[in-house]
Amino acid sequence: MPDTTGPAARGHEVRGNTRRPGRLRIGLVGAGRVGAVIAAALREVGHEVVAASAVSDASLARVEALLPGVPIAPPDEVVRAAELVLLTVPDDEIAAVAAGLAAVEAWRPGQLVVHTSGRHGIAILADAATPGIVPLAIHPAMTFTGTSMDRARLHDAVFAVTAPPGMLPIAQALVVEMGGEPIVVEEWDRPAYHAALVHGANHVVTAVTQASAMLARIGIEEPARVLGPLTHASVDGALREAPGAVATLTGPVVRGDAGTVAAHLEALARQPEALYAYRAMARVTADLALSGGRIGPAQYADIIATLGPDAPLVAGDTDTEA
Repeated sequence: MPDTTGPAARGHEVRGNTRRPGRLRIGLVGAGRVGAVIAAALREVGHEVVAASAVSDASLARVEALLPGVPIAPPDEVVRAAELVLLTVPDDEIAAVAAGLAAVEAWRPGQLVVHTSGRHGIAILADAATPGIVPLAIHPAMTFTGTSMDRARLHDAVFAVTAPPGMLPIAQALVVEMGGEPIVVEEWDRPAYHAALVHGANHVVTAVTQASAMLARIGIEEPARVLGPLTHASVDGALREAPGAVATLTGPVVRGDAGTVAAHLEALARQPEALYAYRAMARVTADLALSGGRIGPAQYADIIATLGPDAPLVAGDTDTEA
């Protein structure tokens, strides 16, 4: 049973005595954008958030806005007061924080410990925390603002869950309670899963940001009006296709138009970061177009020859004219 002697527990004695069956006492370690929203979502369905740890002004404001009335406490007190701990710190801090809490004997055997990292599975918790805890990896495949708007967006969001044998239903039930859809990702597949999300979402933002800057550089005041329809149509089309299909792929590469590609490279010569990204993605696009039958071997060879060797970026390169 959780320790009920600390300030975090004392602040919720009455509420703790009136909990519905099957509800858990939840502690939040790391009130970032994800953790605070997840805690609020679980609180909304009847679980009791007994305490949260928060240090920065932004985290404190998040707790006040999303978890009103929840006391702030040191991480070890939060853990001791909880039956389920949301360890929602940055990926690279999970192991160190879990180990630090183990060093002060904050964990208890049988305690549920959840992290929301996409990259990691459960080994990072099992290795760093006290033996006997129940580690769960629950990653929502969505972006977070850290505000109440995220709560509605959790509905129908997909969550990648990883859990020890026999404990998977617990992770899945938590996701379903929040309105999400759980999908099982094996421990060894977590890095590939997360890489796919980063490549398909974060890197799209990078490409669109670069494209917007290119248009602004030539005097177009509202790049979004030009790029918006194209970008939305392209992404929507790609998502509707079967994995590996290239039916909706467009542009000079899939037309085998090496002359246009050469003109693009010349136009980007003074923008090394954009040039590097363009070359890399054009090569991959050519590979997809060839394997999907959109261009033949001769056209493919012309495109690859036009793209030329991929010179690495040099520290200090800028977008300014030489």
